[in-house]
Amino acid sequence: MELDSLISQHQSDWTDTKNRQPNDIKLTTEVAAAAIVYKMQEGPMVKRRLLIARKLRDAVEARAAHDYDVILNPHDRLMSTEALIAACQGVDAVLPCHSEQFSAEVIAALGPRLKIIANHSVGTDHVDLAAAEAAGIVVTNTPDVLSDATAEIAILCMLGAARRGAEGHEMIRAGKWDFWSPAFMVGKQVTGKRFGVLGMGRVGQVTADRARGFGMQIHYHNRTRLPAQLEKGAVFHTDVDSLLAVSDVLSLHCPTTPATVGIINARTLALLPAGAVLVNTARGALVDEPALIAALQSGRIFAAGLDVFQTEPGGNPTLSALPNVFLLPHIGSATEQTRDAMGFRALDNLDAFFAGKPPGDRVA
Repeated sequence: MELDSLISQHQSDWTDTKNRQPNDIKLTTEVAAAAIVYKMQEGPMVKRRLLIARKLRDAVEARAAHDYDVILNPHDRLMSTEALIAACQGVDAVLPCHSEQFSAEVIAALGPRLKIIANHSVGTDHVDLAAAEAAGIVVTNTPDVLSDATAEIAILCMLGAARRGAEGHEMIRAGKWDFWSPAFMVGKQVTGKRFGVLGMGRVGQVTADRARGFGMQIHYHNRTRLPAQLEKGAVFHTDVDSLLAVSDVLSLHCPTTPATVGIINARTLALLPAGAVLVNTARGALVDEPALIAALQSGRIFAAGLDVFQTEPGGNPTLSALPNVFLLPHIGSATEQTRDAMGFRALDNLDAFFAGKPPGDRVA
């Protein structure tokens, strides 16, 4: 299906700026040269066509519309696989979020015009990087800019779980708070406890810094040990099992890879200290949810604070029904400042690519 046909069938869902007059374009020599190299059908002085798959912040979409011939999704509808493939047929670039799945099959069907997938995310597990590289499609992400926001959510999840925030919130909302005693709503205090970080990348390091504010002792496992100036006195563990054994709070910050899918399972949960708290703001695939549910129901794990799930959107109904789970709908980076920065970072990568320069955040 041609892209124009798709758009005409979904007039209420899509805004197409294809016919915008490019009288405000001020291309550098490099951009003009790149346009000749890529041999755009419309000619070297016409804006590149960009699909923005989800609704982004107004400032990001405004910049994109100024520099590119953009197709927007103003109603923020999640595209089916078929619609995503169709929409990508007539574009030079796509700016997706983690909600758009670019499997090997999807990438094989994208057609020859699309040259770059500029992700609005740090994680790239929704893109088959090997397939993209084989197809000659560049893939970028948006690191660094969301570390602070995600670390804030990790701490919120830790406190919400440890101090029984979900139970207290629901009790007051439902008008059921009719009792108090010294034994009422007693939770876990995190001050001075051991804070385990599984994956000490950018987000893990910032989260560890925030945990230090509670006087917590930082332990971590990473593929490589950090230099002393980044480690900041944290205790390095050469293997995951050793880290789990000393983690009163375990916070997950590793990427999803074949080696990390289901890394938190019945065996590894049993290694945590009794009454530990689990925090996950990374990816839902890291956790075996049935095993976590069993550990929470048995009391082996005191509580969990989760911002990510195996099924998104929607989450896990069984987890949602447990009183000792503090849940959020994958909002780790959802601040005005961070979402602007992520969008601009994705556009920076596009600008560099179409200027014939290496994108700063290329992952494939």
